[in-house]
Parts: sequence; C-alpha cells; structure tokens
Amino acid sequence: MSTRKEYTKGRQSASSQRLGGIDTAGGLPAASLPPSRSTSGAQAENLAAEFLQHQGLKLLQQNYRCRFGEIDLILQDGDALVFAEVRLRSRGDFGGAAASINAAKQAKLVRAAQHYLATLARTPPCRFDAVLLQASDGSGIEWIRDAFGGCT
Repeated sequence: MSTRKEYTKGRQSASSQRLGGIDTAGGLPAASLPPSRSTSGAQAENLAAEFLQHQGLKLLQQNYRCRFGEIDLILQDGDALVFAEVRLRSRGDFGGAAASINAAKQAKLVRAAQHYLATLARTPPCRFDAVLLQASDGSGIEWIRDAFGGCT
C-alpha cells in the first residue's frame, strides 16, 4: 500500500520553511529552472534529496549507476533502505510525472536496486518511493512512499 505526502499551492508547510527559503508548497520558482534538461533534472534530484532529508531520511547515495540503470537517490528510513525515483514534468501532456514511471522503468529500477543490494553484507528491508515535481502548474512536491513493489 502506498502512502502519499503532497504539498500543494496555497498551503505553506513547516518543511517548506526549513528548505532554506524554497517554497515547496508553491512549486519550484520558475526563475530557478534552467533550460537544460540534465541541469534541471539534477536540480530536481537535489531538491528531492533535501526534501526527504528534512522528512527524516538519511541520504546514502545519489545517482547510483550500474549496468542495469540508475537510481536517483538511495536513502535510509529507520531500518529500511529507500530507493527513490525523482521525476520532474513541466507539462502533463503524457500523464505527468507519475505516469512516466512505467513498468519498463520500474523493472530497470528493481534490477539496479538488486545490484546495489548484492554489495551489502546483509539485505535490509527496502522499498521504492517516488518524488514527483510538477514545475509548470505549481503543485509542488509529491512524495509517494512504497510507490511500487519489487523489494523482498
């Protein structure tokens, strides 16, 4: 079962105040989004990492790459290992950020996570989260815990 934590426009949260003046409740400031897709993606990942750390998670690794793919963020939430996929979509023409994490992308994430888990002495409980940023409509940051299965 997934749980969602959403911050929407017009509602200032304590976490947005802690993000160094970045108002996650109102979305990303338009002036802060550079034109390059890779630069804006990296900025989104950094914002998501900071957001999750303010939610109490500990960042272990960012941009873990292996032959199976890339995991944007690997974090610790208590005893659980969290593999987080960050998605930034400025337009909803193709279903928005959540729809872009399709079955093929999920399979790549699971294989990359299995590769990472194989490097550990013991396998902790884990889950896959999604952090969605909708830049153009100002909907802010949406955090979906346990967005899809795949961890054993």
